Amino acid sequence: MPPRLRTALSAVLIALACLLVPFGALAAWASYGLADTGRYVTTMAPLAADPAVREAVAETVGDGILRQVDTGDAMPGTVRPFVQDAVRSFTQTRAFRVAWNTGNRVTHDAVLRALRGRSGPAGPVTVDLAPVTARVKQQLTEDHVPLAARIPVEHTAVAVLPAGELARFRKGFHVLEVAGFWLPVAAVAFAATGIAVAVHRRRAIAATALGTALGGALLGLALTLGRSLTLADLPADVPHPAVGAVYDALTATLRTASWLLLALGLTVAAVAWVSRYLRRGGTGRALPESAAPAPAPAQAPTRVRA
Repeated sequence: MPPRLRTALSAVLIALACLLVPFGALAAWASYGLADTGRYVTTMAPLAADPAVREAVAETVGDGILRQVDTGDAMPGTVRPFVQDAVRSFTQTRAFRVAWNTGNRVTHDAVLRALRGRSGPAGPVTVDLAPVTARVKQQLTEDHVPLAARIPVEHTAVAVLPAGELARFRKGFHVLEVAGFWLPVAAVAFAATGIAVAVHRRRAIAATALGTALGGALLGLALTLGRSLTLADLPADVPHPAVGAVYDALTATLRTASWLLLALGLTVAAVAWVSRYLRRGGTGRALPESAAPAPAPAQAPTRVRA
């Protein structure tokens, strides 16, 4: 193969590999991180101690309880502080952490079963908040809060995945599972082939490393912009600090991957440049011919007399 054709082919393959790096990392994170119930629950578990998440839970559960209570002549504003304090107190207990982990596990299992199902149209994926309401009611009753005994513990289904969007999400999830495996494999294959066919392999390695570092930097930038856009699109009544805490927890592994790609790419590129510099004698140019060792003089053939 002519050198120019090899160089062009190597450049195309390396460019494709570097382009697939951020997308492969994103697909692998979504496929093997978010789609694994154990990892998801472990990721979400620390949020049970986050003040913003606790406050959001207290507001949501408290408002739900107040809507279910028949206050009669009592003013809702009189009962609200007791309910909110009770819920906040409950969010600081070990029972809340257990309920938080259990709720996340049950919700995640239900979503995965719906996304991996092969059946036709189905109903929405829902979760039941009755256990949390029952726990809060028990605590309010023990604290002798008025109207606590009148709080109904109803099994209210809260939709976490609408039925109308289930088919579209299911197709997207199947594509994501395939991409999570093949995109990283394709990136490695393109990079290895591009380096193998290159005329100057040291330069090809440095270019691949710099492209990988650029992909990691772009991935980190996309995560930052994604966080800003996610919070900006939220309604005014949704607690932004809590959503930001959830976003940061879910993308922590992906942010670490972006930093690793950046650091690894820059390190490999620096090593390739230093080795090339040292190979050229530290001057940046090839060694002169006078510096090369002189060839040994040829010996005259010895004549043997008969």
